[in-house]
Amino acid sequence: MTSLPLLTLMMVVPVLGAVVVAALPNGSVRLARPVALGASLVTLVLAVLAWVAFDSGSTAMFQLTETHAWIPQFGVSYALGVDGIALALIVMAAILVPVCLLAAWNDVPEAEAGRLKRYFALMLVLEAFMVGVFAATDVFLFYVFFEAMLIPVYFLIGLYGGPQRQYAAVKFLLFSLAGGLVMLVSVIAVYFAGPGGQDGFLVENLIGGMDGSTAALRWMFVGFFIAFAVKAPMWPVHTWLPDAATESRPATAVLLVGVLDKVGTYGMIRFCLQLFPEASQWATPVVITLAVISVIYGALLAIGQTDMMRLIAFTSISHFGFIVLGIFAMTSVGGAGSTLYMVNHGFSTAGLFLIAGFLVTRHGSKRIPDYGGWQRVTPVLAGTFLIAGLSSLALPGLSSFVSEFLVLQGTFMRYKVAAVIAALGIVLAALYILLMYQRVMTGPKPSFAEGSAPRDLSSRERWVVAPIIASFVVLGFYPKPVLDIINPAVDKTLQIVGVTDPAAATDASGSSK
Repeated sequence: MTSLPLLTLMMVVPVLGAVVVAALPNGSVRLARPVALGASLVTLVLAVLAWVAFDSGSTAMFQLTETHAWIPQFGVSYALGVDGIALALIVMAAILVPVCLLAAWNDVPEAEAGRLKRYFALMLVLEAFMVGVFAATDVFLFYVFFEAMLIPVYFLIGLYGGPQRQYAAVKFLLFSLAGGLVMLVSVIAVYFAGPGGQDGFLVENLIGGMDGSTAALRWMFVGFFIAFAVKAPMWPVHTWLPDAATESRPATAVLLVGVLDKVGTYGMIRFCLQLFPEASQWATPVVITLAVISVIYGALLAIGQTDMMRLIAFTSISHFGFIVLGIFAMTSVGGAGSTLYMVNHGFSTAGLFLIAGFLVTRHGSKRIPDYGGWQRVTPVLAGTFLIAGLSSLALPGLSSFVSEFLVLQGTFMRYKVAAVIAALGIVLAALYILLMYQRVMTGPKPSFAEGSAPRDLSSRERWVVAPIIASFVVLGFYPKPVLDIINPAVDKTLQIVGVTDPAAATDASGSSK
């Protein structure tokens, strides 16, 4: 253990970095990018220290805790802490932010000094809020971070996105605000149903301490679930995602889909399951149905897309269906698989969005029919794009295969029909990824005007891609360190819900339960 307030420092450092970047004089604007990258790398070092300090054998619900009175009259505390699930997501975010900053290096020209500084400052502020939302152990504080994240994302889309950026930004904001307002009603109700007092919003005090009728607790569950389903997003409240991801810069799309949307599935574990165990079991048949629909629906729509970025966005709707399926399967294998899936999806989505962004930068078009034969002129770009695609479709040996297999195995233990239907998503994933690759990269060599042939990946772009591909291989062949962190938190959640694995089930590490 460490006495340093690591979680607070992981928020303070990027905020200070954002302030420094925003305050740079226009004559020193070229420093904005290295300062932002440096702040994100310091945050990554702090995240690694948190991982090292975390004791996977501890019986405490949260570690690295910090608790200070904030608004005692309403029982609100500045309370931070992590279990294995939250820590894994924070570390994933801390890795992806510097990768995205490096990928976005040339998104805004230095001649536009003000826009450049705001762009990188907003990304650092977003990182601080992402850490806060995963680390908050006070329900009200979580809600504050949950809503605060909308601000930098709205401006990143609305100021720096594509031709339809304002429409996409407003749509994102309206959907998110609507879900957040529904959750706010449940947050207020939670306080009155909880133990009250100075720490009345602490998650640890609310678990098992909610006093309310069955109907009231179920309505509170519904309020939280709707907000998280919008954020995830799940069918049928998913329609904001394709527009937001398509109109965003690739780096923004990675943080939006790869990290922010995980707040929805993380919230389902932290709040829906742990605060409302009976309501979670009551709602499981409906949630499982929605998850299976999301898996198939997202995959089918991805197959029909001609916009590369929109296709990748729809694949994420399918992937989030798998994650929710594993969460509500209520098995240790499914729970571990869904959490690992959140981490793996973050990296695989980052690979697809960023490499597709490099491609679009070279050709100026997102339309798949405008490409063909690019592996003959940009072989490294094509190879990395293929690896990212194979990871997304869960090729054995790459990271997503492990998590997808665990989700389906855990679901099959309780809901065989749902698992069989969802398994069709694997076949559809192969179609939408391989068809996209075939149309973009294979075929005869394209013709370009003399001297205008696109260049292959630059040194900077290879530094962007390298850690992402490394994550595919490492987590594909050796996911044990992450699962060792995740499994105790998953088991604790199932104990709170009051369910056990079906007979003869095994956990994610292979031992009998």
